[in-house]
Amino acid sequence: MQGVLTGFAVIAVVIGVGYLLGLRGHLGPQGREVLTKLAFHVASPALLFTTLATADLSVVFSARLLVTALSTVAVVGAFVAVGVVRGWGVGRTTIGALCSGYVNSGNLGIPIAVYVLGDASLVAPVLLFQLVLVTPVAVTILDLSRGGGEATLWRRLLTPLRNPIALGSLAGVAVAASGFEVPDAVMDPITLIGNMSVPAVLLAFGIGLCGSTMPLRGVERRPVLLAVALKAVGQPAVAWALASGVFGLRGPQLLDVVVTSALPAAQNLYTYASTYGVGERLARDAILVSTVVSVPVLVGVAAVLG
Repeated sequence: MQGVLTGFAVIAVVIGVGYLLGLRGHLGPQGREVLTKLAFHVASPALLFTTLATADLSVVFSARLLVTALSTVAVVGAFVAVGVVRGWGVGRTTIGALCSGYVNSGNLGIPIAVYVLGDASLVAPVLLFQLVLVTPVAVTILDLSRGGGEATLWRRLLTPLRNPIALGSLAGVAVAASGFEVPDAVMDPITLIGNMSVPAVLLAFGIGLCGSTMPLRGVERRPVLLAVALKAVGQPAVAWALASGVFGLRGPQLLDVVVTSALPAAQNLYTYASTYGVGERLARDAILVSTVVSVPVLVGVAAVLG
């Protein structure tokens, strides 16, 4: 329980600082936009590169990753199906789908893995899955959904290579797969820049809360409720069913996959929504509400399976 509360406390403090910055206007009217662009175009690609360049790609073949992947596909598919029926649009549906299955495996998942699961590396499978596959696919869809019908097929196929988030992820995987050790003179400044990513995202999120209306109101109410239900309840339930019923995981391994699946939607999804100018309110509300709801869920999971 201590790990759950510690992880949430860290995030809450930084978001609160962002809220105060927005309230007092210290960063000016463009503060949130500047932080968002900094995170998306510079800091986050650097963080993804340094994280993946030194990662152990053998976790790709673990049963835990299969549970994570299948549970993610299940809840994302459910949101997409509803989005198609309701006509929510490609970009908006993509953001909502991400909020339904893209967990906060970094700035919240790592401390919870340390304090609840006892090993920070246990969050690696979900982290790699999201960075290597989900992120490049999602940002490519968001890129293509912005229009540009005159673009050639070749240009569309190269979309991931023109997106900084996808490019940082793919470059990191390439380095890890090759076994090449990046010199410290190159890696150290990239690491320093990447360390700005999480604070920038959280501060921008906090600024975005300043002056905003209460969540679960307006036209985004139903998509937000659906995303939160799938994220906070649907994904951990599917993960538990798959892990215990299909893959036969028990004890610490079962606790690991269910806890990571019960993590709330990641804050960087708000960065994606802001960058592409689609589903910003949906992302903000879904992240906020899922973060609040996930506290009792995570405590309950730790108490029952721990």
